[in-house]
Amino acid sequence: MSSQNSENDPPNPTPQAGSGGASDRDQPLPISRDDGGDLAAPDLSPPESTHWGSRLKRALIGGKRELHDTRVFHKVSLVAFLAWVGLGADGLSSSAYGPEEMFKALGPHQYLAPVLAVATALTVFIISYAYSRIIEHFPFGGGGYNVASRLLGSTAGVVSGSALIIDYMLTISISIAAGGDAVFSLAPPEWNHVLIFGLVRPKLLIEFLAIVLLVLLNLRGVKESVTVLTPIFITFLLTHVVLIAGAVLSRVHEVPAVVGDLSQGFNRGLLSPPVGLGIVGMLALLMRAYSMGGGTYTGIEAVSNGLMIMREPKVETGKRTMALMATSLALTAGGLVVAYLLLHAAPAPGKTMNAVLAEKFAGGFQWKGLHVGAGFVMLTLAAEAMLLFVAAQTGFIDGPRVMGNMATDSWLPHRFAQLSDRLTMQNGVLLMGMTSVLALLYTRGNVTHLVVMYSINVFLTFSLSQLSMCRFWLRDRAKHRDWVKHISVHVVGLVLCVTILSVTVYEKFGQGGWLTLLLTVILIGLCFWIRHHYRRVQGNVKQLDEILSALPLRGPEQARAVDPAVPTAALLVGSYSGLGVHALLAIQRHFPGHFRNFIFISVGVVDAATFKNLEAVGEVEAHTTASLQQYTNLAHRLGLAAGYRMEIGTEVVATGEELCHRVAREFPRVVFFAGKLIFEDERWFHRLLHNETALQLQRRLQFAGLNAMVLPVRVMRRAPLLPAH
Repeated sequence: MSSQNSENDPPNPTPQAGSGGASDRDQPLPISRDDGGDLAAPDLSPPESTHWGSRLKRALIGGKRELHDTRVFHKVSLVAFLAWVGLGADGLSSSAYGPEEMFKALGPHQYLAPVLAVATALTVFIISYAYSRIIEHFPFGGGGYNVASRLLGSTAGVVSGSALIIDYMLTISISIAAGGDAVFSLAPPEWNHVLIFGLVRPKLLIEFLAIVLLVLLNLRGVKESVTVLTPIFITFLLTHVVLIAGAVLSRVHEVPAVVGDLSQGFNRGLLSPPVGLGIVGMLALLMRAYSMGGGTYTGIEAVSNGLMIMREPKVETGKRTMALMATSLALTAGGLVVAYLLLHAAPAPGKTMNAVLAEKFAGGFQWKGLHVGAGFVMLTLAAEAMLLFVAAQTGFIDGPRVMGNMATDSWLPHRFAQLSDRLTMQNGVLLMGMTSVLALLYTRGNVTHLVVMYSINVFLTFSLSQLSMCRFWLRDRAKHRDWVKHISVHVVGLVLCVTILSVTVYEKFGQGGWLTLLLTVILIGLCFWIRHHYRRVQGNVKQLDEILSALPLRGPEQARAVDPAVPTAALLVGSYSGLGVHALLAIQRHFPGHFRNFIFISVGVVDAATFKNLEAVGEVEAHTTASLQQYTNLAHRLGLAAGYRMEIGTEVVATGEELCHRVAREFPRVVFFAGKLIFEDERWFHRLLHNETALQLQRRLQFAGLNAMVLPVRVMRRAPLLPAH
């Protein structure tokens, strides 16, 4: 638990539990004075917070969820349909700009549009199938980061993880910005020139408010946020099914003529310049248009990254979600390109291609004098705009989870692996929201600039994931007779992804792609620096384990029982280690013979790495109990009366405070002790990388009238570096 675990130990779940026996863990014992008079235990319950901020937080975010609730994982997990809404909206919303970019890149050579439509659909299915295989072989989630880390090494993993974090931050920014554009394309043009309070344009203000709303929804919980957004998703699906199917069916009688025009255009294009493009020129144009539509494929990896939020059985739910996502995206993106061609849609100033298409299809339709077609166009564009807002949800779902996985491996501050009492990744959600606001401010909500920044990292992590799986099948080919069939999918996926990545970097580097690469490189460098710092601190603390070999192996045959009426030292500990033992010996050294009882206290922390199912929570509790039992056994060998108390939770300070109050009711003459890292050369970043658990808990306990002390743990500047795992 406690301060020591959360500050010093690697972020593996650390348990410590119970009392001397589980049955009497929370039962207060009878208390008597030394003179025989009765003593009523004081009311030391933690004070109920009546501060308006706490009440507002509960109203907006909701109350605490109990980890021991057998239905808690059912309440926070998603079935395939809801996962499709939460994670598939990113990919599906890209149909608002991906197919348009492809079609516009063709210029007058629109006879190549059917080839692009087929290539787009095939690419979606190939990449989706490849990620389905990743889900099968890596069912614990984490997507590109975990796959690259395990198969290509930690460096490749950090590159992939950093690219994903930047990608998800930009996912939020571009989705919100594109949604804002779509909303304001329906508003009077003069609205775009108004300044609210002389500072900000209405579009940018609405985009900021949309991000704030999504942050609040995700702080309440993923399932709650997805459920709220589901009607928008369904409306988009229905309107676009009508739009694409209607556009194709309404022009089915023109198909022979269109095929003839396409054939003539293709034959003319094969002629040598200047009449045509020639075979090389045609292939180059196809490759460029294909790559310019790379935004269409974004979001496909989201399912494998967010597998932990899936309903059991997670793998099957993930694969069903991937199938829904792939089918809907392939049909929508490919269908829109064909519809552009059949209805002769062309770019128009101030309008998206989808707006042009909708107006050509239904703009003039009337029924009994009612302009039904105009209403359909408005509904379609509004649904498209709102879906872009929903698509930002993918960044809020998967971005914090990638950060949590990297924090577990000490590439990012450990606090990003922590869960809130609502079982959400609160720190990651807040950071994603703040960075996306900064991106909007920097680009002024300009979608063109954001698209340029957005596309590169998507295919960087795609490429690393496919390369990882190629290595997986090569490494394990002796175990699988059909390995050639499996690896072929990833080889094709790798070639496609590397091709799109290369062309995108070449085309977009000077237009802003350099900034994405620079931010990614800076984040990678920061990750290595954080990892180096944590390893040095852990190496320093690890030196304290040398004392374990000097401890007595045997003690008194009869363990001394605790007496609630005598002075008691309650020590907050983490995993069984030299750090906790040094704290125990320090108490005896500073207060020789004063404390007659020693109670070891710990909170088994359930974080992003361990919040999988009830069995995983049980493992945290078992590990916590085992560590606390080791401390208790050591105290008994030293001839001390000792016991332990524990609790499972997500927030160390809040759970630890409740636990300490229970201990104080049981042992009224208790003094609490907690350890805190003290750096030889204190820097501002130490507070970012190491929590202030000991000081926060001391402050809360002292305010409640309890005695609490902090034991310093010195971290020397020159310390051995803990070997990388």
